[in-house]
Amino acid sequence: MNNNVEMIKLEHVSRVYDLGKGSRVVAVDDVSLSVYAEEFVCIVGPSGCGKSTLLYLIACLDFPTSGQILIEGQPLRAPNPRVGMVFQPDSVFPWLTVRRNIAFGPELRGLSAEQVDQIANSYIRMVGLEGFEDTLPRQLSGGMKKRVDVARAFANNPEILLMDEPFGALDAMTKERLQLELLRIWDNERKTVLFVTHDLEEALVLGSRVVVMERAPNTIQTVIDVPFERPRDLLLKTSAEFQQYRRMLWDMLHVSAR
Repeated sequence: MNNNVEMIKLEHVSRVYDLGKGSRVVAVDDVSLSVYAEEFVCIVGPSGCGKSTLLYLIACLDFPTSGQILIEGQPLRAPNPRVGMVFQPDSVFPWLTVRRNIAFGPELRGLSAEQVDQIANSYIRMVGLEGFEDTLPRQLSGGMKKRVDVARAFANNPEILLMDEPFGALDAMTKERLQLELLRIWDNERKTVLFVTHDLEEALVLGSRVVVMERAPNTIQTVIDVPFERPRDLLLKTSAEFQQYRRMLWDMLHVSAR
């Protein structure tokens, strides 16, 4: 994949909700952004600034009031099978085992039983769920269910993966373990990822760039290039340069929140 290719392009995208009686809410205001092939781009910003709305628009779970979204140069008008999404709440199918959850997408694509098994086994190993293949979600911890979510998303082989605060509800240790798993999977797969988070350290550990959004207007304040080499690990957080970038993001967000 040519990583100069614009996989996602937002051109002056706005989303306004009409509440009736002359009242309206501007969820996203005039956002323009390009995300290139194999990039891992994180979006940060205060609550209510439109971060999740952007992902829902790109996933075609909602539609812009104005502007347009392009996927590899083609206007987005309906849900695109090349775009996958991981939500913050658990979205595993509770009636399916771990294996069947992960196999769901490949089965839907009509792959052979042998191919489906190979894909499911590969991602079960990749997210460390060996021994839990036949377990139902109700028997799993929150972190394990999120591993199933991530494995299922990658197993469906999307070119673009949208992730809306997928680790936001997890405890700190589980979140860090899953950050490492995601880094490892991304290093192998090199999907184009757009990842929403409130966690500045998470954004800097994972991202190639960090998009900083602000409220009133709900738009992009700036985009920061993250200079840290890959592959990365969590020791990165102890470096002076990492903490300098974290403080810079913190200052930007607190100025925009005033």
